[in-house]
Parts: sequence; C-alpha cells; structure tokens
Amino acid sequence: MSVSGLLTPVVRSVVVLGAWLARLALPDQVGVRRRTQRGDVPGWVMVTVMTAGLVYAIWTFAGPELNAMLARALGSVSGLG
Repeated sequence: MSVSGLLTPVVRSVVVLGAWLARLALPDQVGVRRRTQRGDVPGWVMVTVMTAGLVYAIWTFAGPELNAMLARALGSVSGLG
C-alpha cells in the first residue's frame, strides 16, 4: 500500500479524534451527558444489599447440601468421585 493510500485513513482518524475531543471539551455538553448518564446509585446499592442478604439466607439453610453438591460435581469432573 502506498503512502497516499495510508494517508486517507490516518487523516480520517485524526479528524474523528479531534471532533470527539472537541465535543468533550464543551462544558455544557459534558455536564448534560454526565447528569443524564449518572444512573440510579441508590437503586444499585439496594439491589446489591438485597442480593447479599438472599445469598446469606439461602446459604444458611442449604449450605451443607450445596457443599456436598459442589464436591460431587468437582469429583465427577476430575474423576475422583
């Protein structure tokens, strides 16, 4: 491939990168984007805490059976069981 053939993709990449950086440099657009993409932090915290609580509750009642199932599964895969 000739130098002029490589120049077009390089120039296109530089232009795209420059446009992207210019868009990030505008404070009002950055602020709007960050506010709209903030997410629901309290919701994620609640989901995480509830998931941990469910895992703890299930493990309390079914822990020994889950350990036995895991041991049987690993034993059958490794050929030891």
